[in-house]
This record gives sequence, C-alpha cells and structure tokens, in this order.
Amino acid sequence: MFGKASAGNCRGFPFLAVFGVALSLMDFSQATFLEHLAPTSPNPFLIPIEKAAGVFLYEPNGKAYIDMISGIGVSVVGHRHPHVVEAIKAQVDKHLHVMVYGEYIQAVSNKLAAKLNTVLPASLNCVYLVNSGTEANEAALKLAKRATGRTEIIACFKSYHGSTHGSLSVSGNELKKQSFRPLLPDVRFIHFNNHADLALITEKTACVIMETIQGDAGVRIPDKAYMQAVRKRCSETGTLLILDEIQCGMGRTGKLFAFEHYDIVPDILTLAKAFGGGLPIGACVASHELLKLFSHNPMLGHITTFGGNPVCCASALATLEVIENEKLLAQVEEKGKLIETLIQHPKIKAVRRIGLMFAFDFESEIIVNRIVAYAKENGVICYWFLSHPYSFRIAPPLTISESEIKTACAVIIAAIEHA
Repeated sequence: MFGKASAGNCRGFPFLAVFGVALSLMDFSQATFLEHLAPTSPNPFLIPIEKAAGVFLYEPNGKAYIDMISGIGVSVVGHRHPHVVEAIKAQVDKHLHVMVYGEYIQAVSNKLAAKLNTVLPASLNCVYLVNSGTEANEAALKLAKRATGRTEIIACFKSYHGSTHGSLSVSGNELKKQSFRPLLPDVRFIHFNNHADLALITEKTACVIMETIQGDAGVRIPDKAYMQAVRKRCSETGTLLILDEIQCGMGRTGKLFAFEHYDIVPDILTLAKAFGGGLPIGACVASHELLKLFSHNPMLGHITTFGGNPVCCASALATLEVIENEKLLAQVEEKGKLIETLIQHPKIKAVRRIGLMFAFDFESEIIVNRIVAYAKENGVICYWFLSHPYSFRIAPPLTISESEIKTACAVIIAAIEHA
C-alpha cells in the first residue's frame, strides 16, 4: 500500500522504515534547527532526540544517553513514566483546553489542587496554576504588591527566577540583565545566607523572593538558622516570604518541598519544572485569603489563557502519585550519597549536594566544558550553570537505579580524567 521509499523520495536524506512508512531523517536536520528555530545559545548541544524512556534519551541511530540532569530538573520520575503517560492519555480522551483559567470546573485541576492540599501546610491551601516557573514568580510578585500595598522587593545576589521582565528584575545575574534594562524599580539585593543583610528587610518591603536552595548559582545551601531568621524578619515587618522551589522542589532534596528541611513555611510558594512530570505547568501557591485578592480591585488582577491546562494537570497529579506510591523520597539520600562516593577526584575543588542536586567545582570554565563535552560524547548528559561556569551540575531522575548511577559516574570520572 505504502510502497518502498527511495533515496530520491527522501531528497538524499537517509530514512527509517517504520511500519512501512519512510521516515526522513530530515526531521532531525541541524540546518533546520539552526536556521528556523530561534537560538538561545551560540553552542547548543545538538543531540537529535527520537525518543526517551526512564533515564535514557535516544538518537534516531539508537545511541543512548543517560540523562543525569533530568532535562534541567524536569523529569523527576524519569522520561515517560508509565503512570504519567497513562494519565495524560486518559485526559486527552476527555478534553483539552476548554476555557481560560478559573472559569470552568474541571475534574483534573480540582484533583490536583486537592492533592496539593494534602501534602502542603494548612496555610498553603490554594493554588494559581500557570504555564511555567517564570509565570509562577510573576504571579507571586504581583500578589505580594497587591496584598501589602508596598513596592519594594528584596531578592538575592546570584539568584535565578526566570527570564520575563519581572522575574529577570529579581534575578541576581547582572550579565544576563544588562541588555534588557530598565527593569522593575524598587528591587534591592541581599547576600544569600548572610544574616547581617536581613536588616535591609523593613516595613517598606512587600516581599522577599528567594530560592530555598540556590540552583543556578551552583547549588548554594543555606543554614537552618539563616532560613529561620529570614522567616522571623519577614513576619516582624509584615513582609511576604516567597520561596521559589521551581528547581529544588518536588522531591529533589529528599523532602517533597525543600522548605521542609528548615521548619519554616513561606507565605507564597512557586513550583514548576518537575511539577509537571514532563509537561509545562507552574504553580503559585498561597492561602485562599491571599489569592482571592486577584479576583477584585481589579477583577482579573491576574489571568492566563492556558494556565491549568487539563492535560498538564493530569501529568502533574500523576507525578505526585508516582513520588508517593513508589516511595521515591526515601531513596533520594541513599542515591545521592552513592553518587558523591563515586565521583571523587583530585581535580574537584568542591562538591555541594543536597539530595540528588549536585554542583562540582573545578579550577576553570574550560575544564568544566571539556568534562561536559566528553561525557556527552560517551553517553552521559551533565551540564553547567549559567551563573557559576566553574561548576557542572547533575540532578538525575529520582527513579535512577544503582546500576545506572554506577555506569554514569564511571563516564563522568573518565571525563574528569580527560579534562
């Protein structure tokens, strides 16, 4: 019926026969990627990905890679986890987008909100669903201004909160910001984990926004006394505390939410990345009392067309269920310690780890680039940090097995040797 495709039919490109249909490898053309998709970097990875499963990514030619970065913190339960895929398919069979956020009652978003309500503190009982992490932070910043009537925002040096104007305004990497000024006014910066700077939080401050664990700065882990002092100072001054757990949440640190390590509760919590289990969704979580402020003065004070997309909600709900049902949190520390034991080398200047979130420091950016390139060539994906180029990161899926860890770490050690 379909016939046999010839090289001429494929315009000179090789092809794969799939169920008798010629699939042109032109679909993976570097020229198309480089010329017709907007670039974000002068040196993209350029790995053609045909499929992914578990901790593995696959090229069309069958070459496999162990994904030790989870798609930058997204695939927390692995790629295409069967339970997540099943939930997505079941929702697709019901309906896709039907209305802008907040107008129709949809079972799957109700279930997701109810599930979050069972795993979060009582004061974080309401969720505004959006499409990404930066959107979650935008909503949080607006909510803080609306609730307090104040304009000053305090963020941390070396932080990363996203790339939109508002999120960029409170991110601490000036190199990434300077071409896009002017940004939001009344933003001040403090040093992460520095107690003295907390005096800058005053009754003029609408909010403090900070990552519970600084990710892009190279996995910077605060001490418990500092986080409790931040919470105390915000409470004293009527300042709302926003904790950005877009990268460090959803089990990455060994707790479902990283703030649980510090015995504090934020006023506003932002989630994304791993929250969707592979689909785009973010969340601004707060009390119902706070979030209802978006409904009046003005009405529709915050609005999104695609936020709370039902298919993305199904994926997020299923991801939470996998973390719970497979008891993944109980395995995080053991796996993290194993990786830390296996990746030891004299060239490593420092290691920072919490759970399955790592930064390895080296003498120079050149060495880090060589390590990342060698590992990629030999089937393991690790990556660097935007704001700390002397380190490389790994943050594998929580579902990674002991044998997969050992295989990946052997390649990383070889990469360090060859660097």
